Amino acid sequence: MKIDVVQLENIRSHVKTTVPFARGFNCLVGGLGCGKSSILYAIDFALFGDPLGRSYEYLLRDGAESGKVVLQFTQNGKNYTLSRGLKRRGKGISQDFDELKLFEGETLIASVKSEAVAEQLKAITGLDKELFREIVWVRQEHLKELIDAPPRDRQRRLDELFGLSDYEIAWSNIAAYQKEYEAEKKVYERDPDVIGLDKLNAEYTRLAEEFTRLEIDIQSASRRFEEARKALEEADLRLKRLEELRFSIEEHRRKEAQIQAQLTSLEDSLAAVAEKIEGKKAIIENLKQRLTSMETQIQSYRDTLKEVGIPIDQPLEALREYLLTFDNQIADLKAEQEAALRSLQADQRRLSSLSAENRCPLCLQPLTSEYKENLIQRIQKENNERQKTISQLQKEIGELQSLKEKASAAIANIQGLMPRIEELKSRINEESKALAELSKEFEEKQKLETELRAQLEKIRFEITRFDISELENAKKYREKVFQNYYMLKSELQTMENRKDDILKRLDEIKERIDQAQKKLEQMEKLNKIVGIITSIRDAYRSIQPKLRSEFVKVLKNLVQQILDSLVGEEGSPINIMIDETYTPYVISESGVEREVSNLSGGERTLIAFAYRLGLGQLIMQSKTGHGLSLLLLDEPTESLGREDGSIDRLAEAISRFKAIEQIIAVTHSEAFAEKAEHVIRVEKEAGESTISVEK
Repeated sequence: MKIDVVQLENIRSHVKTTVPFARGFNCLVGGLGCGKSSILYAIDFALFGDPLGRSYEYLLRDGAESGKVVLQFTQNGKNYTLSRGLKRRGKGISQDFDELKLFEGETLIASVKSEAVAEQLKAITGLDKELFREIVWVRQEHLKELIDAPPRDRQRRLDELFGLSDYEIAWSNIAAYQKEYEAEKKVYERDPDVIGLDKLNAEYTRLAEEFTRLEIDIQSASRRFEEARKALEEADLRLKRLEELRFSIEEHRRKEAQIQAQLTSLEDSLAAVAEKIEGKKAIIENLKQRLTSMETQIQSYRDTLKEVGIPIDQPLEALREYLLTFDNQIADLKAEQEAALRSLQADQRRLSSLSAENRCPLCLQPLTSEYKENLIQRIQKENNERQKTISQLQKEIGELQSLKEKASAAIANIQGLMPRIEELKSRINEESKALAELSKEFEEKQKLETELRAQLEKIRFEITRFDISELENAKKYREKVFQNYYMLKSELQTMENRKDDILKRLDEIKERIDQAQKKLEQMEKLNKIVGIITSIRDAYRSIQPKLRSEFVKVLKNLVQQILDSLVGEEGSPINIMIDETYTPYVISESGVEREVSNLSGGERTLIAFAYRLGLGQLIMQSKTGHGLSLLLLDEPTESLGREDGSIDRLAEAISRFKAIEQIIAVTHSEAFAEKAEHVIRVEKEAGESTISVEK
């Protein structure tokens, strides 16, 4: 794994920083508290997400609500980008899982869930949090932690990293399995079925013989039961037919009662209709008599009109017009009478004038006595004639008025009778129609009565054909057959139940025998397993020291090679030895063993560095199949001074150490940084860190 770029946003003193890294020896250099180690903390957070302590307070910038780290790295020629975020929630700080994303090139391969990202990351790099924090990242003041630890603690810790503690755990865990198998074996040995297997076999044989005898009895009982079932079916069928016949007869009786009730109702209805018919006939006869009387009256009125000279075959309007002729005639006669009366009055005035004077009333000429006498006589004669005419006219007028009154009364009476006659005719027509409908209804009811009586006769004949005693006999026979059937069924069921019980018992015993056989076989297997487990535990006890010895040999060689590379040809050689507790010792030229704690600070630092590198190479090789490719060093120059050249020698050795693809060191030592291939300077101003790439 090679880190290419780390981007920090609101991480400790870094507001927005991009840090580029290259292959080989990279050195982050700067003063105390300028934000160098924050970059390593950011790398750890980006890779694994878990805080180093209880919270993320050490990581998120004060006053910031959110932070983010983006890590770009290369593995096996492929480029990857991993981002994680932090968010302040109330008084606490937690991961912002919306920012959690892992890309391979431009392809998103995991997001949101830490487990998915961790699984992908381990598959890509072979690293997990424990390996990274114990081997890859050597934190400040932790360089000498392993060589200063008590031997047993160091052994336990490194056994866990090498995987040797798994053998101890397996040895302890297998003991539990051994006890479990031994306990299971004892349970089988005390099992009653295993102890009483012979009794179970004898019981199985006895029940099998009883089962065979019972099978023969069941076959015989089944034949008898089948015969009884058929007899019961026949009895049921006959009884069912008779029950259906009885039900049919009951239906006939109900129908007989219904028809009888219908007949009674129909007879009452016929009587009521007959009564209505007679009533209608009486009404029609009465109406006809009234019509005849009115028609007779009209005829008499028409005879009266005929007497006065009015044609009787005229419509009523024409008859009224004839009345107007009477008025005209009377008016003419009255006019003639008035004229005659005026002439009479004029002649009377002339007579009065002639009596008084002898002059002509018209021309006023004098008249002779004779002419006067003749004139008076002639006028009197004319007046007498006029008087007769007036009397005759008065008589004619009276006669005409009398005729008019008779004609007018006759016409008025005819006019009054005509609507009543029409009404009577209409009523006679309606009543005649009602009479016809009643007559038709009467005939239909009579026809229905005939049909109902025929049906009633037929139903009564069917009822007389049914014999109730046949049904009672069928019921008794069916009950007898059913009792026999039930008895045989109970007997057969008892046998079947016994058969089922025996079969169940046989199955149970067979199961117990089979289980007992299996338990015996299992007991034999358990004996073998317990022997194998004992052998395995003994093997685990012996293999762990052997493997540890092999690891110690390889570790010693690796550490010695690294030390030789660090010291160089011009330096004094340091010969290293490592015992079974992984404790390093130095062998002097005279062959004297010296503990690391008795060495100078510079020597202890070089040995601790070589020890960590050797462990890292060996553990990574055993865990992932490839060596250590990345190393993060936080202030590795502790206890080293420039005066004795130890810092220069360490930096020179690291720069020459090509077994690790990329080394990123954090230091405040300018002398150490001078030997780095790539130098990144970190400075801090106004509480904000900045970086600059120097080479």
